[in-house]
Amino acid sequence: MLFARTVRTLATRTTAFTPLSLNQQQTLTKAFSSSALRMTLISEALKDDHRKINEYYENVLKATDNDTKVRWQNQFVWELARHSVAEELIVYPAFERYLGKQGEEMAAKDRDEHHKVKEQLKVFQNLKPEDPKFEHTLNSLMTDLRQHIKEEELEDMPALEAALTKEPAGISENLVKKFGRTKAFVPSRSHPSAGSGHEGPAGWVPPFETAMGLLVAPIDHVRDLFAKFPDTVSPNPSTK
Repeated sequence: MLFARTVRTLATRTTAFTPLSLNQQQTLTKAFSSSALRMTLISEALKDDHRKINEYYENVLKATDNDTKVRWQNQFVWELARHSVAEELIVYPAFERYLGKQGEEMAAKDRDEHHKVKEQLKVFQNLKPEDPKFEHTLNSLMTDLRQHIKEEELEDMPALEAALTKEPAGISENLVKKFGRTKAFVPSRSHPSAGSGHEGPAGWVPPFETAMGLLVAPIDHVRDLFAKFPDTVSPNPSTK
């Protein structure tokens, strides 16, 4: 009932949305598959996401009208929210598995940094471009995120890739595939209230393996169907 009411509510707020044609869907699928095949290292996949996130951030700031700002805002939130949760589900457990104590410390630090960014993202995703706090909130978020990205790209990921060279071949490439698949079903908006995870009998349990995470993800995906996105990226990125 809750899900049905959410769908009806979102439908009443619908903005213009044009479903993808069959050719557009096939083009997106081929592009995604080709990109995934080219990336054989998990560090490359993360860097590619980081590049997109920064690009979308800059496009929000460069937009000259509110409609365009909203489209890039939605794209930015969509990309960053999915990326963050996928890292927590796939990459950080790899830190812990292959880097031992060092990896556990890296993962704990990165989860704390993620939680702070997700708190800021939750605020930003609910702001309108005309709000005086719109750009300030986005810039503050990016300041923290860029520091996190810098440490991740220069310290964390090189350490993981070095450790993986001592393991059977193909682990990094397998992480790339898992990372991409995970992004397809995790929440596409920030939900820090869902928690930051907890210790379970077998180790740390990520927040989006909980019932709360499973509930909010499909609601986010329905919301995406009725939101505005940049036409140059995809009118419905939730289909990716």
